[in-house]
Amino acid sequence: MNSLINVQKVVEEQLLETVFRIRHKVFVIGQNVPHEEEFDQYEEESFHFLASCDGKPAGVARWRFKNDGVKLERFAVLEEYRSKGVGSALVKALEDDILSHPETKAGDRVYLHAQLTAMGLYEKFNYQKSGDIFLECEIEHYMMEKII
Repeated sequence: MNSLINVQKVVEEQLLETVFRIRHKVFVIGQNVPHEEEFDQYEEESFHFLASCDGKPAGVARWRFKNDGVKLERFAVLEEYRSKGVGSALVKALEDDILSHPETKAGDRVYLHAQLTAMGLYEKFNYQKSGDIFLECEIEHYMMEKII
């Protein structure tokens, strides 16, 4: 049976708390990322998204403008919702939001730091690996990017 996945842009403080709880569970508890590394000074300038699966919070992500392009960040899907399309729904929602934003221009670079296990997800959306493998919070990543 297919699950119903809904992704919404977070504008309410209560939903932002849900976003932070999911990130804490996935990154801080699940991957031993230090809390101060996970929650940063960019929370307020970022556009946050919450994915629900059959009405239950399942995953989150955010994006923000930077000097060198648009950065997708903090993709986190709760373990019980992985491989159900939540990650894909989040990527699509973020890209749709970026494309509809008045400051976005054709030719903008969109990029992210992909954990090795998530690279296949981003490749489905035509992101290309760029550069060498690097460590971020002691986890191996590749830069991935595309032009919109």
